[in-house]
Amino acid sequence: MAGERTKLLVAAREQLGSRETRRLRRQGLIPGVLYGGGQPVAISVAERELRRALTGAAGLHSILDVEIDGAGKTHASILKEYQVDKVRGHITHIDLQEVPLDKPIHASVSVHLTGGDDAPGVREGGVLSQPLREINVEALPLEVPEHIDLDVSHMGVGDTLRMSDVVVPPGITLLDDLETVVATVTAPTREVEPEAVEGEEVPEGEAPEGAAAEEGAEAPAEDDTQARSAEPGTVEG
Repeated sequence: MAGERTKLLVAAREQLGSRETRRLRRQGLIPGVLYGGGQPVAISVAERELRRALTGAAGLHSILDVEIDGAGKTHASILKEYQVDKVRGHITHIDLQEVPLDKPIHASVSVHLTGGDDAPGVREGGVLSQPLREINVEALPLEVPEHIDLDVSHMGVGDTLRMSDVVVPPGITLLDDLETVVATVTAPTREVEPEAVEGEEVPEGEAPEGAAAEEGAEAPAEDDTQARSAEPGTVEG
Protein backbone atom coordinates (compact mmCIF):
# COMPACT_ATOMS: atom_id res chain seq x y z
CA MET A 1 0.00 0.00 0.00
CA ALA A 2 1.15 3.52 -0.76
CA GLY A 3 2.45 5.52 2.14
CA GLU A 4 3.90 2.65 4.17
CA ARG A 5 7.14 3.47 5.99
CA THR A 6 9.50 0.93 7.50
CA LYS A 7 12.48 1.50 9.73
CA LEU A 8 15.72 -0.11 8.53
CA LEU A 9 18.77 -0.38 10.77
CA VAL A 10 22.09 -0.43 8.90
CA ALA A 11 25.78 -0.15 9.77
CA ALA A 12 28.40 2.02 8.08
CA ARG A 13 31.22 0.13 6.30
CA GLU A 14 34.77 1.39 6.54
CA GLN A 15 36.47 -1.46 4.71
CA LEU A 16 35.63 -1.98 1.05
CA GLY A 17 36.57 -4.50 -1.62
CA SER A 18 35.48 -7.94 -2.75
CA ARG A 19 37.18 -9.74 0.13
CA GLU A 20 35.27 -7.63 2.66
CA THR A 21 31.94 -8.14 0.88
CA ARG A 22 32.46 -11.92 0.90
CA ARG A 23 33.20 -11.79 4.62
CA LEU A 24 29.99 -9.82 5.25
CA ARG A 25 27.88 -12.28 3.28
CA ARG A 26 29.26 -15.20 5.24
CA GLN A 27 28.03 -13.41 8.37
CA GLY A 28 24.53 -12.98 6.96
CA LEU A 29 25.06 -9.31 6.08
CA ILE A 30 24.31 -7.64 2.74
CA PRO A 31 26.63 -4.86 1.54
CA GLY A 32 25.15 -1.75 -0.02
CA VAL A 33 25.39 1.97 -0.64
CA LEU A 34 23.14 4.82 0.51
CA TYR A 35 23.02 7.63 -2.07
CA GLY A 36 21.72 11.17 -1.67
CA GLY A 37 22.21 13.84 0.96
CA GLY A 38 25.86 14.37 0.02
CA GLN A 39 28.61 11.76 -0.24
CA PRO A 40 27.47 8.13 -0.78
CA VAL A 41 27.74 6.01 2.36
CA ALA A 42 28.85 2.38 2.23
CA ILE A 43 26.56 0.32 4.47
CA SER A 44 25.71 -3.23 5.44
CA VAL A 45 22.39 -4.61 6.62
CA ALA A 46 21.35 -7.92 8.14
CA GLU A 47 19.62 -10.11 5.57
CA ARG A 48 16.73 -10.82 7.96
CA GLU A 49 16.30 -7.09 8.63
CA LEU A 50 16.16 -6.28 4.93
CA ARG A 51 13.74 -9.12 4.22
CA ARG A 52 11.43 -7.87 6.97
CA ALA A 53 11.49 -4.33 5.57
CA LEU A 54 10.71 -5.38 2.00
CA THR A 55 7.97 -7.93 2.66
CA GLY A 56 5.38 -5.50 4.02
CA ALA A 57 2.25 -4.39 2.21
CA ALA A 58 4.19 -1.93 0.02
CA GLY A 59 6.82 -4.50 -0.93
CA LEU A 60 9.76 -3.10 -2.83
CA HIS A 61 8.10 0.34 -2.93
CA SER A 62 8.17 0.81 0.83
CA ILE A 63 9.69 4.05 2.15
CA LEU A 64 12.67 2.97 4.23
CA ASP A 65 13.59 5.14 7.22
CA VAL A 66 17.27 4.24 7.25
CA GLU A 67 19.09 4.66 10.55
CA ILE A 68 22.90 4.36 10.42
CA ASP A 69 24.73 2.89 13.43
CA GLY A 70 21.80 3.61 15.75
CA ALA A 71 22.47 7.36 15.61
CA GLY A 72 18.76 8.14 15.87
CA LYS A 73 18.60 10.22 12.68
CA THR A 74 16.72 8.56 9.85
CA HIS A 75 17.01 9.02 6.09
CA ALA A 76 13.82 8.52 4.08
CA SER A 77 14.96 6.30 1.22
CA ILE A 78 13.76 3.93 -1.45
CA LEU A 79 15.28 0.73 -2.83
CA LYS A 80 16.95 1.94 -6.00
CA GLU A 81 18.59 -1.27 -7.25
CA TYR A 82 19.50 -4.70 -5.96
CA GLN A 83 21.54 -7.68 -7.16
CA VAL A 84 20.54 -11.31 -6.75
CA ASP A 85 22.64 -14.46 -6.70
CA LYS A 86 21.60 -16.38 -9.82
CA VAL A 87 21.98 -19.77 -8.15
CA ARG A 88 20.72 -19.28 -4.60
CA GLY A 89 18.32 -16.40 -5.29
CA HIS A 90 19.59 -14.35 -2.33
CA ILE A 91 20.08 -10.58 -2.51
CA THR A 92 23.82 -9.88 -2.67
CA HIS A 93 23.93 -6.05 -2.88
CA ILE A 94 21.55 -3.12 -2.51
CA ASP A 95 21.55 0.54 -3.52
CA LEU A 96 19.35 2.85 -1.47
CA GLN A 97 18.41 6.36 -2.60
CA GLU A 98 17.53 9.06 -0.10
CA VAL A 99 14.55 11.05 -1.40
CA PRO A 100 12.67 14.17 -0.32
CA LEU A 101 9.09 13.15 0.43
CA ASP A 102 7.63 16.30 -1.12
CA LYS A 103 9.09 15.79 -4.62
CA PRO A 104 7.89 13.28 -7.24
CA ILE A 105 10.07 10.32 -8.16
CA HIS A 106 10.05 7.82 -11.02
CA ALA A 107 9.23 4.24 -10.17
CA SER A 108 8.44 0.95 -11.91
CA VAL A 109 5.11 -0.60 -10.87
CA SER A 110 3.76 -4.05 -11.75
CA VAL A 111 0.40 -4.45 -13.52
CA HIS A 112 -2.04 -7.11 -12.27
CA LEU A 113 -4.79 -8.30 -14.61
CA THR A 114 -8.13 -8.92 -12.90
CA GLY A 115 -11.24 -10.73 -14.12
CA GLY A 116 -9.43 -12.86 -16.68
CA ASP A 117 -11.53 -15.96 -15.99
CA ASP A 118 -14.73 -13.97 -16.60
CA ALA A 119 -13.64 -12.44 -19.92
CA PRO A 120 -15.97 -13.56 -22.76
CA GLY A 121 -13.01 -14.15 -25.04
CA VAL A 122 -11.36 -16.48 -22.52
CA ARG A 123 -14.61 -18.36 -21.98
CA GLU A 124 -14.78 -18.93 -25.73
CA GLY A 125 -11.33 -20.50 -25.68
CA GLY A 126 -9.26 -17.40 -26.44
CA VAL A 127 -5.82 -16.87 -24.94
CA LEU A 128 -5.24 -13.94 -22.58
CA SER A 129 -1.68 -12.62 -22.73
CA GLN A 130 0.13 -9.75 -21.02
CA PRO A 131 3.02 -8.35 -23.11
CA LEU A 132 3.74 -5.61 -20.55
CA ARG A 133 4.00 -6.51 -16.85
CA GLU A 134 5.52 -3.31 -15.43
CA ILE A 135 4.86 0.34 -16.16
CA ASN A 136 6.78 3.48 -15.28
CA VAL A 137 5.06 6.15 -13.22
CA GLU A 138 5.82 9.46 -11.57
CA ALA A 139 4.45 10.14 -8.10
CA LEU A 140 5.38 11.35 -4.65
CA PRO A 141 7.38 8.71 -2.77
CA LEU A 142 4.52 8.03 -0.37
CA GLU A 143 2.01 7.74 -3.24
CA VAL A 144 3.75 5.09 -5.35
CA PRO A 145 1.40 2.05 -5.34
CA GLU A 146 2.60 -1.50 -4.85
CA HIS A 147 0.83 -2.47 -8.09
CA ILE A 148 -1.87 -1.27 -10.47
CA ASP A 149 -4.93 -3.41 -11.34
CA LEU A 150 -6.26 -3.61 -14.90
CA ASP A 151 -9.77 -5.06 -15.39
CA VAL A 152 -9.93 -7.42 -18.37
CA SER A 153 -13.28 -9.07 -17.56
CA HIS A 154 -14.95 -7.41 -20.58
CA MET A 155 -12.42 -8.48 -23.23
CA GLY A 156 -13.49 -10.59 -26.18
CA VAL A 157 -11.46 -12.47 -28.76
CA GLY A 158 -9.37 -9.96 -30.71
CA ASP A 159 -9.59 -7.22 -28.07
CA THR A 160 -6.53 -5.24 -26.99
CA LEU A 161 -5.92 -3.00 -23.99
CA ARG A 162 -3.25 -0.33 -24.22
CA MET A 163 -1.53 1.96 -21.77
CA SER A 164 -4.26 4.53 -22.38
CA ASP A 165 -6.76 2.07 -20.84
CA VAL A 166 -4.85 1.87 -17.53
CA VAL A 167 -6.58 3.84 -14.76
CA VAL A 168 -4.25 5.19 -12.07
CA PRO A 169 -5.06 6.92 -8.79
CA PRO A 170 -4.96 10.73 -8.60
CA GLY A 171 -1.46 12.15 -8.31
CA ILE A 172 0.15 9.42 -10.42
CA THR A 173 1.39 10.09 -13.96
CA LEU A 174 2.02 7.40 -16.55
CA LEU A 175 5.37 7.81 -18.28
CA ASP A 176 5.16 5.12 -20.99
CA ASP A 177 3.77 5.48 -24.51
CA LEU A 178 -0.02 5.38 -24.29
CA GLU A 179 -0.18 3.13 -27.38
CA THR A 180 1.88 0.40 -25.70
CA VAL A 181 -0.06 -2.89 -25.60
CA VAL A 182 -0.69 -4.19 -22.08
CA ALA A 183 -3.10 -7.11 -22.62
CA THR A 184 -4.63 -9.01 -25.54
CA VAL A 185 -7.05 -11.89 -26.13
CA THR A 186 -6.21 -13.91 -29.21
CA ALA A 187 -8.09 -16.73 -30.89
CA PRO A 188 -6.90 -20.24 -29.99
CA THR A 189 -4.52 -21.77 -32.49
CA ARG A 190 -5.91 -24.80 -34.29
CA GLU A 191 -3.73 -27.49 -35.78
CA VAL A 192 -4.60 -28.19 -39.39
CA GLU A 193 -3.92 -31.76 -40.48
CA PRO A 194 -2.21 -31.96 -43.88
CA GLU A 195 -4.40 -33.39 -46.63
CA ALA A 196 -3.45 -36.83 -47.84
CA VAL A 197 -1.73 -36.65 -51.27
CA GLU A 198 -3.13 -39.27 -53.58
CA GLY A 199 -0.59 -41.14 -55.73
CA GLU A 200 -0.60 -40.59 -59.45
CA GLU A 201 -2.47 -43.22 -61.42
CA VAL A 202 -0.21 -45.54 -63.39
CA PRO A 203 -1.41 -46.56 -66.90
CA GLU A 204 -2.37 -50.19 -67.23
CA GLY A 205 0.55 -52.38 -68.16
CA GLU A 206 3.20 -49.91 -67.00
CA ALA A 207 5.10 -50.04 -63.75
CA PRO A 208 6.21 -46.97 -61.88
CA GLU A 209 9.80 -45.89 -62.35
CA GLY A 210 12.16 -47.81 -60.12
CA ALA A 211 9.57 -50.50 -59.44
CA ALA A 212 11.64 -53.21 -61.03
CA ALA A 213 14.66 -52.39 -58.90
CA GLU A 214 12.68 -52.05 -55.75
CA GLU A 215 10.46 -55.07 -56.16
CA GLY A 216 13.02 -57.35 -57.82
CA ALA A 217 11.15 -57.50 -61.14
CA GLU A 218 12.59 -59.77 -63.86
CA ALA A 219 14.80 -58.28 -66.56
CA PRO A 220 13.52 -57.93 -70.14
CA ALA A 221 13.09 -61.16 -72.13
CA GLU A 222 16.02 -60.65 -74.52
CA ASP A 223 18.43 -60.18 -71.62
CA ASP A 224 17.04 -63.28 -69.95
CA THR A 225 17.64 -65.35 -73.10
CA GLN A 226 21.24 -64.29 -73.35
CA ALA A 227 21.79 -65.19 -69.73
CA ARG A 228 20.39 -68.70 -70.19
CA SER A 229 22.38 -69.35 -73.34
CA ALA A 230 25.59 -68.88 -71.44
CA GLU A 231 24.76 -71.67 -68.99
CA PRO A 232 26.89 -74.85 -69.25
CA GLY A 233 25.45 -77.66 -71.28
CA THR A 234 23.24 -75.48 -73.39
CA VAL A 235 23.42 -75.98 -77.14
CA GLU A 236 22.23 -73.29 -79.41
CA GLY A 237 19.78 -74.44 -82.10
